[in-house]
Amino acid sequence: MANSSPDDQKILIMAQQFLKAIPHCHKLGMTIVSADSTGVVVELPWSEDIVGNPETGVIHSGVVTTLMDSACGISTVTALPEPEMCPTLDLRIDHMGKPEPGRPLYASVAPYRVTSNIIFTRGTAWQNSPDEPIAHCVGTFMRLGKMFGPKGKVSQPKSKSEPGDSAS
Repeated sequence: MANSSPDDQKILIMAQQFLKAIPHCHKLGMTIVSADSTGVVVELPWSEDIVGNPETGVIHSGVVTTLMDSACGISTVTALPEPEMCPTLDLRIDHMGKPEPGRPLYASVAPYRVTSNIIFTRGTAWQNSPDEPIAHCVGTFMRLGKMFGPKGKVSQPKSKSEPGDSAS
């Protein structure tokens, strides 16, 4: 991201703000490694608090799910001109291996289709390289529109429709 554009800088700031607004992400120590128009990379540091099996030190699969869901949700900011409320509709995760104990876990996620109502995302969780995934996910997120106005006041979502939009 050395040659990042002003839009990419805005996306990075929005992704960081999104992450800070999620208490459990803060508690788990997640950070944004990168965020630009192509997607996000989120880091989850290893700690004893997230171990699922104390004998092996392997991260609990529920924590991997939390990382993937959070990264997918954060990635929605890369596809939208302004932040919107986009709750998870569906999330599928294929666990393809177990994380190595004592090492951070990363999630690389990008939206691949955006409609007036839905954002479709996909990504991987990995440690050594994105080419060696530990898990793969696809997620769908409902676009509720810009719901937070000045000073956190909730506004009504706007109804949106596109001709020929089959995802609703």
